[in-house]
Amino acid sequence: MSEIKVRLPDGSEKAFESGVTLAEVAKSLGNRLGKDALAARVDGRKLDLSAKLENDASVEILTFDSEDGRDVFRHSSSHLMAYAVQQLFPDTKFAIGPAIENGFYYDFDKPSGFTEDDLAGIEKKMKELAGQAVPFKRYEIPRQEALERFRSRGEIYKAELIEAIPDDKVSIYELGEFEDLCTGPHVPDSSYIKAFKLTSLAGAYWRGDEHNKMLQRIYGASFRKEKDLKEHLDLLEEAKRRDHRKLGRELDLFSFHDEGPGFAFFHPKGMVLWNNLLDFWRKEHTKRGYVEVRTPIILRRTLWEQSGHWDHYRENMYFTTIDEQDFAVKPMNCPGGLLIYKTRLHSYREFPIRCAEVGLVHRHEKSGVLLGLFRVRQFTQDDAHIFLLPEQIVDEVVGVINFVDHMYRVFGLEYLVELSTKPEKHIGTDEMWEHATDGLRAALQKVGLKYKVNEGDGAFYGPKIDFHVRDCLKRTWQCATIQLDFAMPEKFDLSYVGADNQRHRPVMIHRTLYGAIERFLGILTEHYGGAFPLWLAPVQAILLPVGEGHRTYCAGLLERLRSADIRAEADMRDDKIGFKIREAQLQKIPYMLIVGDKEVSSGTVSVRHRRQGDIGPRKFEDFLEGLLLPEIRNKTL
Repeated sequence: MSEIKVRLPDGSEKAFESGVTLAEVAKSLGNRLGKDALAARVDGRKLDLSAKLENDASVEILTFDSEDGRDVFRHSSSHLMAYAVQQLFPDTKFAIGPAIENGFYYDFDKPSGFTEDDLAGIEKKMKELAGQAVPFKRYEIPRQEALERFRSRGEIYKAELIEAIPDDKVSIYELGEFEDLCTGPHVPDSSYIKAFKLTSLAGAYWRGDEHNKMLQRIYGASFRKEKDLKEHLDLLEEAKRRDHRKLGRELDLFSFHDEGPGFAFFHPKGMVLWNNLLDFWRKEHTKRGYVEVRTPIILRRTLWEQSGHWDHYRENMYFTTIDEQDFAVKPMNCPGGLLIYKTRLHSYREFPIRCAEVGLVHRHEKSGVLLGLFRVRQFTQDDAHIFLLPEQIVDEVVGVINFVDHMYRVFGLEYLVELSTKPEKHIGTDEMWEHATDGLRAALQKVGLKYKVNEGDGAFYGPKIDFHVRDCLKRTWQCATIQLDFAMPEKFDLSYVGADNQRHRPVMIHRTLYGAIERFLGILTEHYGGAFPLWLAPVQAILLPVGEGHRTYCAGLLERLRSADIRAEADMRDDKIGFKIREAQLQKIPYMLIVGDKEVSSGTVSVRHRRQGDIGPRKFEDFLEGLLLPEIRNKTL
């Protein structure tokens, strides 16, 4: 056999005989790596460990520590679940079963449907099959043969997928008696999959199209180790306790009603949160030289045709007719901002022009994806459109990145960053896209921010940087975005007068910080578990008189708190003090001020914190000036 060279990720090379398997390569690099290996990447292509190397190649061994390795592991878990379903319910038809964050799902078409009770039986069968170390085997067959094979079994969904494949051959993975159309790769055998749990059952339209048949989707969690699975399941339980829809009801923040599906109703306490977020937002924008604008919610169809939304976003828009002409409810704020820009001629000396807008937008979301404040049909974007010179791109994007970082630090939120590039449906030239993408990449590199490239997921008018905040339950949520746009200024014929006294085309940045205020509020509600920081809390302090004789003193303190702009209440009910404290605790009010005979006679309050418990008596002025107001001013977490 001839000798081949394998280049490793650290730049080193190692010689092997041709025909060596990737599993053997992994073992040669260390016993631990040999045990942890799940698959490999060879010259950029992911392959099973059973694949053989015949020529020189770059090889990276994939383990559960890598995102690609986790995807392989969890996709293999979905095949194991499908095999178990086939064994238990042989009349089931199979659709798709991808890996997702922390787990997997598979969509099934079972004549009588699954019940929640079925999940335990499927899980038990999965464990049985995992214990048998059933190997994953890959083979390729002609496309037509695969089509006939799956059709003969009545696998209509697999047949439909095969029909859309342009290649002459397709790859099939076999796991025991279960065969699936799949590109792979997979773990070597089912024994690798030990720590898993089927978590829920849901409906899902075939191919996400509401006109297609509703299938049943079984979700599962899958990890390499039991302790990691347990930690994840504990987090899921905690997530249920922190569900913003539940807390929204309990804390009287917001509600949802059948009369307005996908539209949130904010209650007085919810509006306190809303207004505090916006007050903070406005002050921070003023510091950074932004001006605020406002544009109409309904605009003529011709504007949306000019912007490109009519061709690229129409299925997500709402429409109306006024004076026998077509209008659309805005799904985005940018076209209105462009019209404001065009109301007068601008000089290069004005740039950058930073225009912020708290804009109400509407987007048609399918009913099946609506989810509390996280997925709504009406929401408010904390938008901004920045007009700038081409040579200002990097510095301005750096400024926005730093702005995002500052805002998220105030809320105690960590984040991940993605750079999303040109999608299949887009406007503008390739040169515009290349220039814009290079500008965003240069800004990220200038601030030294780590980022992942998300190919083909940019907006239709430009590439973007997305910020995914990570909450206390380790979940990520896409919030802030920075989109660089050469195309829209071109479509709207924007111009400015340059130093040469000639007309030139500006560049445009579309940008949000919170993203959607409704969604951001939902994220904060779950992140804090409803126990908002003092500066945000709808009620910051509550006075709790022990008896009737203490109410007058409490009323005076309440007036003094409110005069100091503290959001305060007093519980003057006849209930026992223990009950009042429990009620205030359930409402997650930061400070409880208990007043009895001793407090009235000494001019003090007995201070209780929702987390720390009793922190002792304080002179009222000391509590107000030394504790409450500094904590609010500093936005203490």
